[in-house]
Amino acid sequence: MAPFARVGIIGLGLIGSSIARAVRLHMPTVRLTGHDADPAVRNTAFRIDLLDVVDTAGAAVMDADLVVLCVPVGAMAAAAAAIRDRLPADAIVTDVGGAKESVAAALRAALPHATIVPGHPVAGTEHSGPEAGFASLFRGRWCILTPGEDADPVPIARLRTFWEELGANVEIMSPRHHDLVLAVTSHVPHLIAYSIVGTASDLEEVTRGEVVKFSAGGFRDFTRIAASDPTMWRDVFLNNREAVLEILQRLTEDVTMLQRAIRWGDGDTLFDLFTRTRAIRRGIIEQGQDDARPDFGRTHE
Repeated sequence: MAPFARVGIIGLGLIGSSIARAVRLHMPTVRLTGHDADPAVRNTAFRIDLLDVVDTAGAAVMDADLVVLCVPVGAMAAAAAAIRDRLPADAIVTDVGGAKESVAAALRAALPHATIVPGHPVAGTEHSGPEAGFASLFRGRWCILTPGEDADPVPIARLRTFWEELGANVEIMSPRHHDLVLAVTSHVPHLIAYSIVGTASDLEEVTRGEVVKFSAGGFRDFTRIAASDPTMWRDVFLNNREAVLEILQRLTEDVTMLQRAIRWGDGDTLFDLFTRTRAIRRGIIEQGQDDARPDFGRTHE
């Protein structure tokens, strides 16, 4: 039996549309209603029969027992304010934002009497929009829930069941710890990708297209990450600045160490680091978080 009967989704991009598809597949009796602030997105969602599309955020949540805010982190406060007057008193509100301390504070301020369980499905692609979603996006991936210390365990359990029904593994942690962990595993890697691809773009005049023409696997994978939604990632960095800056400082120190090792021909330091990083890669594969096949399972037909 589905943990919720009526789900309202605000924001119908990659994550919102994937949730809708996954709910339809795994919980077909659930009534799905959705809204997006962009009329073009609403029209697309209506055309592909994603869910019941409505013209206002309030109409999308007026009889929901679960509301999922799938908007950029910087838009969470506005999205919460838009549903405040129509939100049922017994509804659970969650979100999918990549920064949790700032989102939790924004939701509490906008919805002071609501039951709020912030969340973050650690899944996605570089694509965006309602046509980019797919039902298996969350299968085998982690969804992190970050309830407050005094939160009622019943809504948390219901939301855990919801994500597990969509195929996700669920972890509970504090918002602050989430933001530090994700700064290491997601946010700073994205920032590095944006930086490297931006540097390559600046070099195009010098290399006359050779950066793209002779793109090797490493650079190619950076371009995939750097193609991610710019609004979403701008908001993530601005709303998780403390953790990101902390990890960037550590990274700067490590890069300086590598500069010294290369300058002084210290091969032992380089070899030891590369050996440790290979072990991390093996651990990721062993936990089913990536594909061990050559070239990440890409086909070359």
